[in-house]
Amino acid sequence: MTPQLLQPNLVHHFYAGGARIAALRGLPPVERCPEEWVGATVARDGSSEVGLARTADGTLVRDLVQADAAAWVGGDSIGGDTGILLKLLDAGQRLPVHVHPDRDFAARHLDCPYGKTEAWLVLEATGDAAVYLGWSADVDPDELAERRDAQDSDWMLSRLNRIPVRPGDAFLVPAGTPHAIGEGVFVAEVQEPTDFSILLEWSITTSTRDESHLGLGFDQAMAAVSTAGLSGQALEQLVVHHDLDDRVATPVPLLPEAGDPYFRLHLLAPGPDDAPEVREGFAALVVLSGTGVLEGAAGSVPVGGGQSLVVPSAFGPWRLVGDARVLVARPGEGWREALGQRIVG
Repeated sequence: MTPQLLQPNLVHHFYAGGARIAALRGLPPVERCPEEWVGATVARDGSSEVGLARTADGTLVRDLVQADAAAWVGGDSIGGDTGILLKLLDAGQRLPVHVHPDRDFAARHLDCPYGKTEAWLVLEATGDAAVYLGWSADVDPDELAERRDAQDSDWMLSRLNRIPVRPGDAFLVPAGTPHAIGEGVFVAEVQEPTDFSILLEWSITTSTRDESHLGLGFDQAMAAVSTAGLSGQALEQLVVHHDLDDRVATPVPLLPEAGDPYFRLHLLAPGPDDAPEVREGFAALVVLSGTGVLEGAAGSVPVGGGQSLVVPSAFGPWRLVGDARVLVARPGEGWREALGQRIVG
């Protein structure tokens, strides 16, 4: 049970982008493939296969986890669930204003124990790059519905917090919070393992109104959308920054602490005499640059910039040796208990 290299897994979407993912992975540019789903064992909403990750030999990661859950995730897993989804997202245009439901809403209306709290780590940003996160003040639900129906983008954007970004910025996006990523922003996104999105704005995409409310109708779907303002200290607690070029001896936690129950994202960037160690457990990895070796009791695996991998729990504690910079995404501590044992199928 050693780390497994993954095939590229770019996903076609309703918005433009993807050139920087293709460049990182050493692939020719592909139209409208702005996301790569790294180690994914869940598929796009409405599909049974799109988004599922495969190892280098073509095996679905989902099937590996289903066949030996104890080895891969350290316990039971229904449907190959790993408790997490890691993406690369390269916005070739501004994403639409949208919202993800929380766990309570998903359990009641979508037959799923997961919502979609997520977080972004900015890897690159070009031009006047920014993200939009939360309303800057309370909005009236009736007016929001009217502006949604009118597809009034200017109104929505003017009421969201616009935050300029630079590499190393990280944002926690609680479920229910309206948000959008601006054009020119390249992020690693870690999230609960679902594909639930409620589009308040679909006109700038290839999506439609009928595809924007999770099949629930907007009357029901809008109950998942917060209309409360998010500003000041509450907003500050959702944002942190780290220098991604620093060389350090230990794993660097990259996200606001409030995201820990849902997921964890660390950077391994050892100096010449360092070998940062990661605890036992399932992980999805992206090698941003350099070369190195993942060393564990069960063996060692060489890695290089542009590769992605999944690490089984049975590999045990492991460390990175070399000059590689590696993102390590893992589910939150006690993720099964947090779901009340209702692991997604």
